[in-house]
Amino acid sequence: MDALTLLTQRHSSPRLTEPGPDASQLDTILAAAVKAPDHAALTPWQFVIAQGEGLLKLGEIFYRAAQAKGESGEALARARLLPTRAPMVITVIAKVQAHPKVPAIEQHLSAGCAAMAMQMAAQALGLGGIWRTGSYAFDPVVRQALGVEGEDQIVGFLYLGTPLSKAPNKKSPDPADYVCYL
Repeated sequence: MDALTLLTQRHSSPRLTEPGPDASQLDTILAAAVKAPDHAALTPWQFVIAQGEGLLKLGEIFYRAAQAKGESGEALARARLLPTRAPMVITVIAKVQAHPKVPAIEQHLSAGCAAMAMQMAAQALGLGGIWRTGSYAFDPVVRQALGVEGEDQIVGFLYLGTPLSKAPNKKSPDPADYVCYL
């Protein structure tokens, strides 16, 4: 698949199964991530990879966060299982550094670009993925457990694996609806 086709036919795959990325594929996915735009070469990213037992550990973090919010019953049980919806979950964290010319927002966006690069690399490798955020990306229990401090931000949880079904052919918005000229 050429780069323009990959970008113009980008899609999310919410239903994922084994196999997830193998070691070589993961290396390629991470190599794509670190090519994200990076003003002043700050490398403002951290990637926390959960697979196998790591998915259960991430589930326990979500479970503790749900408990702290006062959730119970099915909501609490669901929290523990969320990471097991894919064979691999990469938590993408913007690690903000003080810099006179690179504000925190630019570093957050750089980490977001890294997340998209990883999803596109996975898709190019024949895998599927979905970038999720949700309340756990902003939860203080999750932030603490993953070492997210200060202006650092979890920009998303990238779920990766083999799509269970072919992505639906959704109509794309017309770019002209979002363009104006000065």
